[in-house]
Amino acid sequence: MKKWRNVILAVLAVGLLALSACGKQSSASTENKVVKLGINGSDDGVWKAVGKRLAKEGITLKLVTFSDYNQPNTALADHDIDLNAFQHQFFLDNWNKTHHTDIVSIGKTLIAPMAVYSQKITKLSQIKDGDTVAIPNDTTNEGRALQVLESAGLIKVDPKKALPTPLDVTSNPKHLKLKALDAAQTASSLPDVTFSVINSGVAQEAKLDPKKAIFTEKINADSKKWINIIAANAKDKNNATYKKVVKAYQTDATKALIKKLYGKSEIPAWD
Repeated sequence: MKKWRNVILAVLAVGLLALSACGKQSSASTENKVVKLGINGSDDGVWKAVGKRLAKEGITLKLVTFSDYNQPNTALADHDIDLNAFQHQFFLDNWNKTHHTDIVSIGKTLIAPMAVYSQKITKLSQIKDGDTVAIPNDTTNEGRALQVLESAGLIKVDPKKALPTPLDVTSNPKHLKLKALDAAQTASSLPDVTFSVINSGVAQEAKLDPKKAIFTEKINADSKKWINIIAANAKDKNNATYKKVVKAYQTDATKALIKKLYGKSEIPAWD
């Protein structure tokens, strides 16, 4: 009788251990994962909605807001954040080359046309000889801004240059004075210049109305290089959780929200 009692107790003990192990596995599988995503402030509306979808999958999306275009990649390379979503591929390629980092795109988001704003004039024809225009001073956005001015018919740049600099301006009939500033300062410079070429995110942060822009960048086949991306460190490019973040963003619900919040000033571009 004692022998059978010992056998039963042993079986019960094994069963309890198995249940305990299953409980631990279940707890681990439902454990909430936190993903820190670096953004510029104007994008938080869309990402908060994405965060709600991710929460249903056990992923907490923590938004970390930056005020300029230099900090998000530095924070990512230093592993202070897990992902960022603020830049286009041209900007990232130049950043990696300049800073010797290994950051990669893991998904496309949208394209945000640059626009020309002014507090002093309401149309391009009012620009006078010698007027000052502010443009971003980082390599990629400076080149893009010069191409925007070219498409507006104000200057011409060397067509052989993918990213022209002020030295590549071949024609400037109005003798415009180019004032290169940190991209984040192009909106705040409006009282001091005749007009400014401003990135969409910076314009939104400054609460500028895109309908009042005196010129907006045209979107065409050549605009693919300006599509914004979600970026990660190269070692994390196949991270399953980060792929879920991309999937949660690239939805019809996100398209609808972008249109509602930004109209034509930001355009979904992952398809």
